[in-house]
Amino acid sequence: MEQAVPAMRRVAIIGGGPAGLMAAETVRAAGHAVDIYEAKGSPGRKFLIAGKGGLNLTHSDPFEVFVARYRERSAAVGAWLADFDGPALRTWALGFGVETYVGSSGRVFPLDRKAAPLLRGWVRRLKESGVRFHVQHRWTGWNDDDALRFDTPDGGVAVHADAVVLAMGGGSWPELGSDAAWVAPLTARGVDVAPLKPANCGFDIGWTPYFRDRQAGAPLKPVVAYWTALDGQARSQQGECVISADGIEGSLVYAMAADLRDTLARDGEVVLHLDLLPGQTEAQVAEKLQRPRQGRSFGEHLRRQLGLGGVKSALLFEVLGKDAGQLPAEAIAAALKRLPLSPLRARPIAEVISSAGGVRLEALDDALMLRDLPGTFCAGEMLDWEAPTGGYLLTACFASGLRAGRGVVEYFAR
Repeated sequence: MEQAVPAMRRVAIIGGGPAGLMAAETVRAAGHAVDIYEAKGSPGRKFLIAGKGGLNLTHSDPFEVFVARYRERSAAVGAWLADFDGPALRTWALGFGVETYVGSSGRVFPLDRKAAPLLRGWVRRLKESGVRFHVQHRWTGWNDDDALRFDTPDGGVAVHADAVVLAMGGGSWPELGSDAAWVAPLTARGVDVAPLKPANCGFDIGWTPYFRDRQAGAPLKPVVAYWTALDGQARSQQGECVISADGIEGSLVYAMAADLRDTLARDGEVVLHLDLLPGQTEAQVAEKLQRPRQGRSFGEHLRRQLGLGGVKSALLFEVLGKDAGQLPAEAIAAALKRLPLSPLRARPIAEVISSAGGVRLEALDDALMLRDLPGTFCAGEMLDWEAPTGGYLLTACFASGLRAGRGVVEYFAR
């Protein structure tokens, strides 16, 4: 007996970022009709911008280390990554002729470090496979008959689909499409959405005008950061950051951003300590500071004895005051090895790299389908998880898109 050929169903993918495109590719490969609806004039705007400084596609961490980067969501995200991890993403990119390499930090980049060739090849392949793209279609919710509602330059449009994948990003970089406008229609339908908050963000410090005007934009490296995680565990990490006009930002700050942000929300305050001289012990620093100045200024003494100058020296004065040189050598050494900073608040969500919060994973089944809205799936950054920079965010977006796409195919099979 011949097997029945599954009927072609129509699937609407809302959002043209990596999660949406991966879901579209997966569903189309199973033989279903796929339409992608993108609010901006072209897909993948944020993906392209992320690649301007060199597209950090994924990371070379071993799987167990990689999964741990997702903190309290490591089990759930790890399940997605079991199907599509960093090596799988590199192999997938190679299918477009995009070779990758591992940088000194373990991050993985295309050889040309560009996002545009990969995105162009991907969109072209999707179109050739029959996927239809509809740009400048902003989703606004559902009509009374459960049709998807879109605002377009030509007026409102209603679309009926047999299944839907929502992949509209989080709340960061709204000018590129991730404006979290989806929160209102989803919560109106009873979907459990955790409040969005900034992730991979800088923090305001409250510099004096003198320090801000002279040091904004100065790189602070190398330093070791010490902080306390939300669970009470002491953490430390060496890296680099940048003094901004408002406070502090950069890769080292992003690594601890979730802990600083959540501690601020819980306690109303948080303290971050910086070791400005990671190559020297506190005793060595104190001994050098006690050497005769021979008439030199304190700033020149710091430079000659400790190699400390520029922004690090200025930061010491910013924290200890203009009379820092009058303090005992031991007190100065202690400050240089554990300089206390008090972040006041995270930077606004609209300007940060990514966002946390979103559709709670508990509202979804393992296939990323909303339990209370059968046939509606969610993927990407609009879900309630977060990851540090380093390729982790992008990899999980790809993986969640694959998981949602497979979920759609399985949903039709059932």
